[in-house]
Amino acid sequence: MINKELVIDVASSGISIALLENKKIVELNKDTSSENFSVADVYLGRVKKIMPSLNAAFVDIGHEKDAFIHYLDLGYHFQSLNNFVLQNASNSRKMPFTKAKMAEPLEKEGKITSFLKQGQPIMVQIVKEAISTKGPRLTSEISIAGRNIVLIPFSDKISISQKISSAEEKKRLRKLIKGMLPPNYGIILRTAAEGKSGEILGEELSLLMKRWDECCSKLKSFKKPELLIREINRTSAILRDMLNGSFNSIYVNNKEVYDEIRDYIINIEPEKEKIVKLYRGKVPIFEQYGVSKQIKSLFGRVVSLKTGAYMVIEHTEALHVIDVNSGVRMKSANNQEIHALEVNLLAAEEIARQLRMRDIGGIIVVDFIDMHNAENKLLLYNKIHKLMETDRAKHNILPLTKFGLMQITRQRVRPELHIENNEICPTCHGSGHIVPSVVFDSRLKSQIAYYVNKCGNRRLTVVVHPYLAAYLKRGFPSLRLKWSLQYKCHIKVKADSSLSYLETGIYDSKEKKLNE
Repeated sequence: MINKELVIDVASSGISIALLENKKIVELNKDTSSENFSVADVYLGRVKKIMPSLNAAFVDIGHEKDAFIHYLDLGYHFQSLNNFVLQNASNSRKMPFTKAKMAEPLEKEGKITSFLKQGQPIMVQIVKEAISTKGPRLTSEISIAGRNIVLIPFSDKISISQKISSAEEKKRLRKLIKGMLPPNYGIILRTAAEGKSGEILGEELSLLMKRWDECCSKLKSFKKPELLIREINRTSAILRDMLNGSFNSIYVNNKEVYDEIRDYIINIEPEKEKIVKLYRGKVPIFEQYGVSKQIKSLFGRVVSLKTGAYMVIEHTEALHVIDVNSGVRMKSANNQEIHALEVNLLAAEEIARQLRMRDIGGIIVVDFIDMHNAENKLLLYNKIHKLMETDRAKHNILPLTKFGLMQITRQRVRPELHIENNEICPTCHGSGHIVPSVVFDSRLKSQIAYYVNKCGNRRLTVVVHPYLAAYLKRGFPSLRLKWSLQYKCHIKVKADSSLSYLETGIYDSKEKKLNE
């Protein structure tokens, strides 16, 4: 049984959410206030440039980078939406949404120049954030997501999540929602809707329809791009999609967020109210639950595995490359195949975890250790398939090629999560240059003179590497004694093996560090 825990760190710089399975981090999400785009935001934009060769257009939505929309992303009912937007964005009388007429659906092989003109207003929704040099990706098939329901204006379909397996439950849900759905609306019932009453679904449907009506009311005489619907912040969206009764514990270090999550859990599964716990400890919450240590060890270029094996993760403009290495020599030719299979299966577990944790998307190429047995290759393929079943991002996995390469595509809607886990060198302070060792004693002597004569400190403690501590205390009279007599002060030398060779700490009588 998997022990699932959610650790939420609320800080002034943003909110970090770590999902742990059996104490091992499998997902890490960060929500910072500095982000410009949010997936699911709806804009009234302006067509800036038509690209007939790409069958696409660039759209100005009021940000630095123009967004991109392809003909196939206009949506099946784009003409209905477009007619409604053009009429309501003009100076003519406004049209209520329920009285909007459905137009002919778009053909799959059409041309974007037949439906868009430069300068015209267009309602769009962000489906992929700006990544690298590319602007955000758009769609005109608008959807408004809730916990149990996704509302789709200008649609006539009722779809039900495939993860709801019961035919009777699907029939019940379809009958419920069909009786309360007004014209011109379509619905997707999410997995979370399973078992929900008509009252709960009806309340959520009314709330989503209200958000759409507020969006329509903002359509007015079009002058410049405007935000019509802001998706709930990323933290709330993540919690909405992740939170369910399968969690064993949820730890949060902020009272306000704690209350929100607790109320939410009470609504979806009241008996699990006690899984939400407010953390009040003095140690940072990520350190308390071992998240910080895992982040530092797992977000580097090289990721260690058991038995000495390791993986190297490289990122290029076009794709990610993961190289699996055994790290040790094979003892004999007879066990090479078995050893390769063991390392590859171990790497498969870590790869599935890394893709979720770093939110790696796009094309991923994995170079596994070569195996010759077809059964072993199939075993590895099935293993990684099973491991990625819990990944909420859409993905596709191809079998190993004859060169031992596996190709994976994974949905990417946001930039990859990158955490800088390198620390600045305490000796060179990141410059790459250090003071020559031959002048170490004269430099230290100058510092002591400054702190004694200029700052008035008469008792100093010098903390250095053990080699240098021995050097400063060697002989009679030692350098420590000479300097003490010369500057009429008391100097104590302490050895610290954790310091680098030329790193030095000078402390006053109150153990306050003087040199930074």
